[in-house]
Amino acid sequence: MKVKINRNAAKVLKKMLEGEEAQGKMVRVFVTENHVNHAHFDLKLDTPTEHDEIVKTDKDIEILLDRRESFLDGVWIQYFFLPKEEFMITNPSTGFHQH
Repeated sequence: MKVKINRNAAKVLKKMLEGEEAQGKMVRVFVTENHVNHAHFDLKLDTPTEHDEIVKTDKDIEILLDRRESFLDGVWIQYFFLPKEEFMITNPSTGFHQH
């Protein structure tokens, strides 16, 4: 499985991972809604399960992805400061572009 991450997202995720509540946890990207023609994604701090693949990004952050969820392969995690501060998680390989 593959994950891409932009520089802003890497900075924000590294800060999240340095927090006390992140101790022993990793960043998980997950599908919040799975529709026939698109999916919605989000992220959270979590611990690995037997269904997960740990994917190391080019920004040295490891991301947990559930191998059973094909929409997750190829996700792109971006963080924008403008017009408002937010993560945007898309999957260009499937044509799904969701917040």
